[in-house]
Amino acid sequence: MTEFKHQTVLLTEAVDELSINPAGIYVDCTLGGGGHSRRIAERLETGHLFAFDQDEAAITYNQSELADQKQKITFLHENFRNLKKALQEQGISEVDGIVYDLGVSSPQLDEGARGFSYQQAARLDMRMDRRQHLDAWEVINHYSYQQLVRIFYRYGEEKFAKPIARRIEQIRTEHPIDTTTELADIVKSGIPAAARRHGGNPAKRVFQAVRIAVNDELGALESSLEQALQLLKLHGRLSVITFQSLEDRLVKGIFREKTTIPDLPANLPVIPPELKPNFKLPQKKPILPSQVELDNNHRAHSARLRVIERIK
Repeated sequence: MTEFKHQTVLLTEAVDELSINPAGIYVDCTLGGGGHSRRIAERLETGHLFAFDQDEAAITYNQSELADQKQKITFLHENFRNLKKALQEQGISEVDGIVYDLGVSSPQLDEGARGFSYQQAARLDMRMDRRQHLDAWEVINHYSYQQLVRIFYRYGEEKFAKPIARRIEQIRTEHPIDTTTELADIVKSGIPAAARRHGGNPAKRVFQAVRIAVNDELGALESSLEQALQLLKLHGRLSVITFQSLEDRLVKGIFREKTTIPDLPANLPVIPPELKPNFKLPQKKPILPSQVELDNNHRAHSARLRVIERIK
């Protein structure tokens, strides 16, 4: 069985913000190493938790790791973009709280064979769900120059997207680009030497971009969040932890849209109840990791927790 140990970021804060009802129904949309699922399940008495993950390794690992809580948990090997349908199949139409812990998990990065890391040699893969066909090898070897530029700009915010894409296009006419380390070297060769001296590994942004494209992470997240908000009961809460700016902007934008009164005529004396938002932000600003957590877990540095609550 794949080892799936993972140091969960903002564990206490994300679960505390859900205000767990011991008899409630909860969803962990990103099971991963099981940190949030365990913390939620331990607070449940007659309630139940539905734990989603598209990575079969996470499901298998937690069926054993959380065996002491198995009466309270249903594991669902599903992409969270199928949230509503999967819960309906379980007879669930509304829930008390939902948590998301986004991005790639530590085990996926640490297991070199998964092809997520530019630091370990492996076949280009990056699939979170190994059942799907599209992988990083397909993207790098068969996407057009224009597609690669768009992905690198949009999902990696890579300002050298064009020369990197040109370099990939040139190399793959000679031979397929098969491995993570080969791609990392090609990316480095497409970036001016002066720019390579700053900002960590020069391949980081391109690898992020390809991973997001392979897994359609932003499309899946937007669809899932809309479903999650529809599923929340009155006073139900949604906790979302992000690790990069693209995800955080998407979450922030959706939360702002759901909690903002629409434009109204000037000097309107009373706001009609039907125009008041259905949701509020319990915390106006994102919750950040404590200094203790930052000192103990380097992967916590970019984490942001945002919370929204249904109020009508």
